[in-house]
Amino acid sequence: MQFLIFIGFTALVAIISYLKTRSTEESSSDGYFLGGRSLTAGVIAGSILLTNLSTEQIVGLNGSAYTSGLSVMVWETLAALAMVVTAMFLLPRYLKGGLTTIPGFLAKRFDITTKTLTSVLFLSGYVVVLLPVILYSGSIAISGMFDVPELLGVTHTQSIWICVWGIGIIGSIYAIFGGLKAVAVSDSINAIGLLVGGILIPIFGLMMIGDGNILDGLNTLTTTNPDKFKSMGGPTDPVPFYTIFTGMMLVQLFYWGTNQQIIQRALGAKDLKEGQKGLLLASFIKILGPIIVVLPGIIAYHIFEGNLESADSAYPMLVKKVLPSAWIGFFAAVLFGAILSSFNSVLNSSVTLFGMDVYKQHINKDASEKKVVKYGKTFGVILAIAAMFIAPLIANAGSLYAYLQEINGIYSIPILTIIVIGYTTKRVPAIAAKIGLISGCLLYILSQFILQPFFINKALEEAQAAGITDQATLALTKAQAYPHFLDIMAILFLLNIAIMLIIGKFKPREEPYILEYTKQVDITPWKYTKQVGIAICVTVIGVYIYFA
Repeated sequence: MQFLIFIGFTALVAIISYLKTRSTEESSSDGYFLGGRSLTAGVIAGSILLTNLSTEQIVGLNGSAYTSGLSVMVWETLAALAMVVTAMFLLPRYLKGGLTTIPGFLAKRFDITTKTLTSVLFLSGYVVVLLPVILYSGSIAISGMFDVPELLGVTHTQSIWICVWGIGIIGSIYAIFGGLKAVAVSDSINAIGLLVGGILIPIFGLMMIGDGNILDGLNTLTTTNPDKFKSMGGPTDPVPFYTIFTGMMLVQLFYWGTNQQIIQRALGAKDLKEGQKGLLLASFIKILGPIIVVLPGIIAYHIFEGNLESADSAYPMLVKKVLPSAWIGFFAAVLFGAILSSFNSVLNSSVTLFGMDVYKQHINKDASEKKVVKYGKTFGVILAIAAMFIAPLIANAGSLYAYLQEINGIYSIPILTIIVIGYTTKRVPAIAAKIGLISGCLLYILSQFILQPFFINKALEEAQAAGITDQATLALTKAQAYPHFLDIMAILFLLNIAIMLIIGKFKPREEPYILEYTKQVDITPWKYTKQVGIAICVTVIGVYIYFA
């Protein structure tokens, strides 16, 4: 019965998406890549939220909360602030320039090589890290909820391969053959189900703890586990409190303001008003994020008494434990939609980057828009297959969410740096952008994958030689041996900016850069943008102070 509900709801979403998008002209780049620049606020908000809220987020962040408590909610609270900044400052500039891709701006501001380097960085990050993590985490969730090994009589490893390829093939059909509008429409439908289902999980969990009473359950949870409700992370937590003021906001600005997979929804807005309203609506709903992606992890810690073998299994196990059996099929379908959303959103962005910034620019400059879309789709198929082969191989990567965030730093901060410099200066030259990209990537790799292991291993060896065996002390020693990766991001961000400004001082552009209005869409801002943005910021700060 659960499986039939799952199949039925998934099929219903697919049918609605087809009926809603069959009239969209997708042989043109705007039609395929940006939904014909016709997306409205509700569709933009729903698509952005569900693109973000997938299993690497739900499973990974709840796993972190299971281990470290409420302090990891900073990933959600600061996201709302980053979206406000994007709506007020970045989106007006993007739409004024008529952008299809973020690297497209870099071609105008700097040069073609800078754009190509950035596109290649995005694509490398997507195929090596993001797509495989989405597929793997999604497979863990679906396999666990339906107990696929027992259902099909296969091993755990075989069930992961089956789920990875199932998700990958269905997601590819949405993204490659449907274009952005099919992705966005299916996202919007699933977003509603995911928000409803996501809120029901902690409600049922608290009811189980409180013998049917939610408030009693919450009281029991907070009094029994007071350490889990401290929003200020300590030095051994995934996000120490002070990192909010170093690299955390930079990561958020990159993700919500410059990351192609997210901002592509706003680039497809019918006008600036709809884009701003969509971002601000998503920002407001994001404040509820900790209820879905943090609280269940703490509830799971209480219910399972901290005895789960893997923190990342906390959420799927909690769903099976607390959700009435009649709901499991529906929620699995919605969760499946969330998995597809992130997968097909990243894949659609990859197809866009390749088609516009690689194929059209370097392989066939005279290609028609129809041919650009065709070869973009071909590349998408290759990318999807590569990701499906890589995904099952990351089973031993440790904490999925921490792994994802740290690896993304290789390209996120260098790209954010050159976009910030691009919009805030007029004479910094292209050579500065290329040096900033390359130096940022290489310095981060040097720091995190060569220097960090060296210093941590050295500190642990010295501690063990001194006879220290206490795990808490060793964890603190490890945390203090080398700066947190968010601190490294902040240091490299400032260093890259300094390098680019110095180059701009001694070797400026001959002509100052001027952002021209392409008149692709109306860029009249929404008149309440500032008021709503301020209200959201005050709310976020209030929520954080209350829990702190």
